[in-house]
Amino acid sequence: VQLQASGGGLVQIGGSLNLSCAASGSVFSVNDMGWYRQAPGNERELVATISSGGSSNYANSVKSRFTISRDNTKNTVYLQMNSLKPEDTAVYYCAADSTRLFALPRSSEAYWGQGTLVTVSS
Repeated sequence: VQLQASGGGLVQIGGSLNLSCAASGSVFSVNDMGWYRQAPGNERELVATISSGGSSNYANSVKSRFTISRDNTKNTVYLQMNSLKPEDTAVYYCAADSTRLFALPRSSEAYWGQGTLVTVSS
């Protein structure tokens, strides 16, 4: 499975961004898709996941501000990020797994896309 993420950029505090990640290849094997992020000097952390059936989970730090969604017809997962804060600045990585996605290191063997940089600035 190959994952191609897009949509990062520079945004002001309180602004919004929408990330996209398209899967290709053996997509029939994919169940969970999700987003992780890694800020400079920090470990990669789980942001949100969504199953093929649409069940979602969020990190406490992004609940009520971020929304994960998925279009199975396009094999694409989205992350709508609202009310962005400076602490949301990070490289965001798309991931997919044939079963479940978990916090690292448990999901280290998942499929990974390249990162897309999100910078929240005043």
